Amino acid sequence: MTQQPNIIFIMSDDHAANAIGAYGSVINKTPNLDRLADEGMRFDHCYVTNSICTPSRAAILTGTHNHVNGVTTLDTHIDNRMPNVAKHLKTAGYQTAMFGKWHLGEGKPHEPTGFDAWSVLPGQGLYNQPVFIDEDGKKVEEGYVTDIITDKCLDWLNQRDEEKPFFLMCHHKAPHREWDPKPEHRSLYQDDFIIPETFDDDYANRARPAMEAKMRIARDMRYEDLDLVQLPEHAEASSDWAYRDCVPDDPEGLKLICRVTGEAFTFETKEELAQFKYQRYIRKYVQCIHSIDENVGRMLDWLDEKGLADNTMVIYTSDQGFFLGEHGWFDKRFIYEESFQMPFLVRYPNAIKSGTVNKDMVCNVDFAPTWLEMAGAPTPNYMQGRSILPLCEGETPDDWTDLAYHRYWMNNDTAHEARAHYGIRTKRYKLIYWYNDDLGQPGARPDKLPPEWELFDLDKDPLELFNVYSDPEYASVVKEMTEKLDAEMLRIGDTPEH
Repeated sequence: MTQQPNIIFIMSDDHAANAIGAYGSVINKTPNLDRLADEGMRFDHCYVTNSICTPSRAAILTGTHNHVNGVTTLDTHIDNRMPNVAKHLKTAGYQTAMFGKWHLGEGKPHEPTGFDAWSVLPGQGLYNQPVFIDEDGKKVEEGYVTDIITDKCLDWLNQRDEEKPFFLMCHHKAPHREWDPKPEHRSLYQDDFIIPETFDDDYANRARPAMEAKMRIARDMRYEDLDLVQLPEHAEASSDWAYRDCVPDDPEGLKLICRVTGEAFTFETKEELAQFKYQRYIRKYVQCIHSIDENVGRMLDWLDEKGLADNTMVIYTSDQGFFLGEHGWFDKRFIYEESFQMPFLVRYPNAIKSGTVNKDMVCNVDFAPTWLEMAGAPTPNYMQGRSILPLCEGETPDDWTDLAYHRYWMNNDTAHEARAHYGIRTKRYKLIYWYNDDLGQPGARPDKLPPEWELFDLDKDPLELFNVYSDPEYASVVKEMTEKLDAEMLRIGDTPEH
């Protein structure tokens, strides 16, 4: 490459691939995200190494797994003295900036470093009138957070040194819960959505952590996330209705009131209420995504107007996947597919053919090495990922990996009681070890579930409903996959528990 390309990395929070048109969404339309796929490449097997916000962001920034960068849970924050990809790109001559969700800690030991400009949300941030933190301190910004983040990105791009290439990280809060759409988008998507075929999953033929997790829409989704309050029996409208987090054992005569519109709802059965909660959840979720899509369009239009589209790599992804009612769940955390898969769309007209699809295995520790190769800079030895630039150019190296690795550390976390586990996925099989140990991580609670293994044959069972680990017909597969898992943990230096 004779001219260093610009790089724009746009990342949302909790955006499932199944909610993007280019990935076949049946619940919403995303024309601007689809444009990236139409004019570039869609990756169908991009995976997160730890399906939770903070660790994923650390892996992307450092190019290392979480046992190396030390950010294993939501409560372990990054040491900003560590090297990261932005620092390496600055050395390579790039201007660097970060705007939006940071979620790697606050204060001098944790704030962004390696960026010429940054302005980030504290913690999860707010959808409306959000607080931002920059080098001058905290300030409330008027407006809707997705618009504000894009405004900050475009303002910086317009003020940059046009003689230098740029690296911009645009990190949206949306569609993280609580799902609070932009007011003008609340009228969108009023028709009912098709309920996933596994919505009423009974978790039979699976390890116990699937049943134990508190991630069920019917049982565990808070009414406040859906703009609802529950009325006590025979109550009238009042300003002091109490939120109730779970469905009562006997929901007959249950009354709910929308705290935004005042609309009242009554349900006779648990099933009726569960489906209502699903419809309301998905509606708010895709309404939040609509604003992301609009703002991605603004970024693409700016590149066109400035004549920079051909020499700019634009990536859209999410910090992990998300459950949209599959297995009855919301949230993420698990190595199960909807949570494990990251959407990954990339456009770079100078090197990527339009409308292409890649089916190789890639993961979020591969992002940083890719950007460094794009810049013509060496990949440092500490980084554990590998540049996907050859894949973008249509060439798969002979020694490319055939698997993706995942480890979730927050055993029995207080929010969802998800269990600690690790495992690998190949094109056909997925092996999971639920070691269920309390590792003393912040927020973890001791638990007494015994360790369990799961194996899924994804060709025969793409919905991951049947654990075949103990099936004699799969004995050789168990042996092969266990050997692959052990070899991968040895390669990356992670410590096995089995």
